[in-house]
Amino acid sequence: MEKNDPVGLELEQAVELLQKHVKPVVRTETLPLEQTLGRRVANTVYAPVACPPFDRSPLDGYAVRAQEIAGASQQPVRLPVAGVAYAGAPFAERLPPNTAVRIMTGARMPAGSDCVVRQEDTDYGEDYVQIFRPVKAWQNYCFCGEDFLAGTQLVQAGERLDAVRLGILASAGLAQLPVLAPVKVALLCTGDELAPLGTPLTSGKIYNSNRYLLQARIRELGLEAVCLPACADEAETLAQALAQACAQADIVLTTGGVSVGTRDKLHEALAHLGANRLFWRVRMKPGSPLLCAEYQQKLLLCLSGNPFAALASFELVVRPVLAALCKDKQLLLKSCEATLCGSFPKGGGARRFVRSFYENGQVHLQAGNHASGALLLMAGCNCFVDIPQSSPPLVGGERVRVVLL
Repeated sequence: MEKNDPVGLELEQAVELLQKHVKPVVRTETLPLEQTLGRRVANTVYAPVACPPFDRSPLDGYAVRAQEIAGASQQPVRLPVAGVAYAGAPFAERLPPNTAVRIMTGARMPAGSDCVVRQEDTDYGEDYVQIFRPVKAWQNYCFCGEDFLAGTQLVQAGERLDAVRLGILASAGLAQLPVLAPVKVALLCTGDELAPLGTPLTSGKIYNSNRYLLQARIRELGLEAVCLPACADEAETLAQALAQACAQADIVLTTGGVSVGTRDKLHEALAHLGANRLFWRVRMKPGSPLLCAEYQQKLLLCLSGNPFAALASFELVVRPVLAALCKDKQLLLKSCEATLCGSFPKGGGARRFVRSFYENGQVHLQAGNHASGALLLMAGCNCFVDIPQSSPPLVGGERVRVVLL
């Protein structure tokens, strides 16, 4: 695409083109189970053992044979107590006929027993116990493999590990696990105006919010953010920083320097680097001045320096690219139709994405400053309303397309 192209691509065209240039990254590493939260499993995992690994008691009481206490409905049944079974210290012998074993929650069921009488239905006897209620065979009895048997699939390859899945894997005794190493996303914020946090602002300076915004979003998606120092608006310096970023990461994101101003130097920097420019501009607001290139088989996605524009471009363009890079469909955006609550006065012009909140089939537009440089209104949003090109102003009650974040 020519450098002076004033139109650019449709959003879907841009994403499709970038995905064609994606070379998926698959690296694995084996980690202790406690360090795998949020990671994706490299291989499908099958249970090496059953859970529970033996028949056990679900409560405190007495292990008995059901047929031997059937008469407890008329009068108490009195049985000698042969011993005690604790969790981790089972009763080692077979249960003798007409005998009970005191048993604690989680203890292995004695061989020969087929049920447990709740201790509340006894006199809590130690040498002999009186049982006041009968119990059916296999009542209050947990079977070996009741949760899962050996060989059961526990986690599918590519599945992301959460607290419950870690608990399942731990119950199977898995101390470590091969997981996919996170894709590395380099983040380079550009601009002479950027000031580090914690320093006083001098005239014309602003704080570098884009770094913290996108760094956090990258981490929220389960990827690794590689943050480079902010770079001044100088083409050769930018080219060097981009080369450094490519050497450290699988994909490079930049913010700022992509418009048409005299200090927007990323076009020149990419040429200086010898990168293959793929396109410039996407037909959407905010985030239209999106510049994308390829260098050493890695994508460089250069986003607007305006915070909301940078975030919108990240969600709408970068996320689908990251999904292809990671081979993780969970990163893909979903969309739906919803009934609009409120109105949006701007119509016509380019396709526009408006920050909103979706709930129960309705979408509420945020009221306030929708400018591409304003970020405060994004707090609490969970979607964008997708307003087609040349649409009239939106009014309440309309059906609109919603992109869920």
